[in-house]
Amino acid sequence: MIRLTTAGESHGPRLIAILEGLPAGLPLSAAAIRADLARRQIPLGAGGRMSIETDVATIESGVMAGVTTGAPVALSIENRDHAAWAGKSVPALSIPRPGHADLAAAVKYGYGDCRPALERASARETAARTAAGACCRALLAEFGIAVSSRVLEIGGVAGDASSPAVAEAIARARREGETLGGVVEVRAAGVPPGLGSHVSASRRLDAALAAAVVSVQSVKGVEFGDGFALAAMPGTKAQDPIVAGPDGLLSRPSCRSGGIEGGISNGSPIVLRAALKPIPTTLSPQDSVDLSAGVPAKTRYERSDTCAVPRAAVVLEAAVALVLADALSEKLGGDSLGEMKRRFAALPRLEARNPAFSGAPAVFWPE
Repeated sequence: MIRLTTAGESHGPRLIAILEGLPAGLPLSAAAIRADLARRQIPLGAGGRMSIETDVATIESGVMAGVTTGAPVALSIENRDHAAWAGKSVPALSIPRPGHADLAAAVKYGYGDCRPALERASARETAARTAAGACCRALLAEFGIAVSSRVLEIGGVAGDASSPAVAEAIARARREGETLGGVVEVRAAGVPPGLGSHVSASRRLDAALAAAVVSVQSVKGVEFGDGFALAAMPGTKAQDPIVAGPDGLLSRPSCRSGGIEGGISNGSPIVLRAALKPIPTTLSPQDSVDLSAGVPAKTRYERSDTCAVPRAAVVLEAAVALVLADALSEKLGGDSLGEMKRRFAALPRLEARNPAFSGAPAVFWPE
C-alpha cells in the first residue's frame, strides 16, 4: 500500500512529503520530480508568490544510488519566501474570507487568529503532493501507465492555457479584482483491468479517485467519462459496448464510464474531469465579519493567484497517480520492482474466449 503524508505551512521554512510503500529498485531522480514541479509553476494567472519560489525537491531518504530502497521516501521543498517573514510580527487575520478555510478552521481548532488556517489550507501544500505524485508517476511508467491532463475551460471560456481567449479572460478578471475557476480533464492510459474492487465500498477505484481529486484545493465537482451527461441518456446508449477483435481480445469502442465499471478498472483509459471554483481570495472586498469585534467587515486582500487552474492540472495528475500507484501496488503486491513486474506479466488478458468460463459450473443459491 502506498501512503502519503505532507507537512509544512505556506510561509514556513519548507514543505515535507513522506511517501511510504514504493517498491525497492525503482529508479528515481530529483530531476524527474523537478520536471513536474516546474509544470506546477507556469505563470498564467499566477500571483506574486510564484515569482519568488523556484521549487526543487530534495530527496532526504528512501533512495540510494538513484534507486528506491523500499523505505519511506522523504522529500523536502524549501519555501524561499520564508526569509521575508521570519522573525517579523504578522498582523492577525480576524476577518475570515468566504469560501476559504478561515472561519471553519478557526471554530474547529479554537484559533484566536485565522492565519494558522490560511497557512496550512493554502494551495502551497500542493507542491509537496506534486513531488510525491512524480514519484508515483515513475512507478506507473514502469508498467506502461501514463497520466496526463488538459485544461478544458477557464471562467466559462473554452480552451487551454495556450488559448488567447483564456489569457484575456484571466487578464480581465485581474483588472476587475476577480478570480476564475475552470475545468480540468485527467486521463490515465495503459491502466490494466482489475484495479480496485466491487466487493467493498472502500475499495472502489472511482471512489478513491474521486476522494483524491476533491481533496485538491478549490475542487468542487468530479465526473468520470460522460459523467453528468449520462443522467440524460437512455440505458442502452449510456454504456460502453464490449467488442471482440480479430486478435481474440476484448475492447471498448467508447469510454462513457471513464474506464471504470463497478469500481474496477476495465482496461479502457481512465478519464475524469474536475471542476475548480474561483480562488476565494479576491482583490475586490467581500462581505464578512470581524471576529475580534463582532461587527460587519470587508475582507482584506492576501496575496494570491487570479486563476490557479493551469497549475492545478499537474496537481490533479499527482492525485490520480497516487491512487493508481496504490491500487497497482495492492493488485500486484511485492516488495521490489522486479517482483511486481513478474506478477504484472502474469495478469490475465481481456480475451473473448476466457478459459475460466470453459466448463464452469452453474452458479445457484442453495435451497
